[in-house]
Amino acid sequence: MRVFLPVLLLAGGILSQPASALDLPATPPADRPLKEFVTSVETDGSITFRLYAPAAKAVAVVLGARDPLALKRGEDGVWSVRTEPLKPNLYEYYFNIDGFRSIDTGTNAPKPQRQVNTSLVLVPGGILDIRNVPHGDLRLVTLHSEALNAERQMYVYTPPGYSDASKPLPVVYLYHGFGDTVGSWVEQGRAPQILDNLLAEQKIEPMIVVIPDTETDVPGAIPEDFPGADRRKNFYPKNAEAADRELVEDLIPYIEKHYRVRNDADGRAVAGLSQGGYQALVSGLSHLGTFGWIATFSGVSTTTVPNEAVEAALNDPDRINKALRGFTVTVGTKDQVTGTDIAGLKAILDERKIAHDYQDYPDLQHEMDVWRPSLIAFLEKAFKK
Repeated sequence: MRVFLPVLLLAGGILSQPASALDLPATPPADRPLKEFVTSVETDGSITFRLYAPAAKAVAVVLGARDPLALKRGEDGVWSVRTEPLKPNLYEYYFNIDGFRSIDTGTNAPKPQRQVNTSLVLVPGGILDIRNVPHGDLRLVTLHSEALNAERQMYVYTPPGYSDASKPLPVVYLYHGFGDTVGSWVEQGRAPQILDNLLAEQKIEPMIVVIPDTETDVPGAIPEDFPGADRRKNFYPKNAEAADRELVEDLIPYIEKHYRVRNDADGRAVAGLSQGGYQALVSGLSHLGTFGWIATFSGVSTTTVPNEAVEAALNDPDRINKALRGFTVTVGTKDQVTGTDIAGLKAILDERKIAHDYQDYPDLQHEMDVWRPSLIAFLEKAFKK
């Protein structure tokens, strides 16, 4: 053992570490303030990323779509780098630690995902802030879905002052994207803060917003069972069909039974981002007498995922134009995930003279900086007389 132990240690990389790294504890020492070891937002809007990783050889941070920023290791085992001042926004990021992708373990804001690998950090000063305004209520509702034969969860936002005596309010069903969770529009999309702040500024109508889980996890449509190349062909169609049944058979009846909502098409909207945008397209166009408003933000479309009901609706432009009060389509100009989908959808809408509101976001990709502004713009138009 005395002969082979040094060789094993060297192979494991331990002897290659600086002596100080071997002497440091695995967790930050208790005799110093924790703020010296964790990520923080500075008063000028810059972010100082910090990671305590004494034995790491190289650490970088990937902030949104930017190029990675290399962190520098201090003698205390803290890796750090400070950005330039950033505009107010909620940013997503992750650390690359010796080739391993990691969340920031020094914060309590992971991105809501089925496989969590990204963190969130808020630079305050914008509409995403929690402001001193009247606040709505956000409830996590658990119900049994007869359509899916499963226990399901959804968030329900009700505006400030809502009660059982309120007049019936319009309702938006808002779907998240692939790989995220029912908490995505809440935690990363900041939908409750956006709604509170827009209502306080009197820019939107009082409304109820329902945030279902886009993933149904029915047999044959579990995302993790499919390679990425097969998802659009084999996962999306079956999941969309199941989510549509849940929406029509379970969620809408539940909301109409338990909340004061309008039951006319003009008072009902369906919207979503990416995969959720496909869901909005499928459910909205399959049930034109149910929804008067449809919004797809960077959504997958029948350009890559065919759907007979959607195709039938698109082949009847007059019916769509008579049924819909609003049809919103948005995308980032550099979107390489669903840019082709949106381009194909827009071409059909233009060719068949189907009324719609189209907005592209210059130099942006498949990201929340497209979807939050898209939601804001849609809410400001929806349900107006």
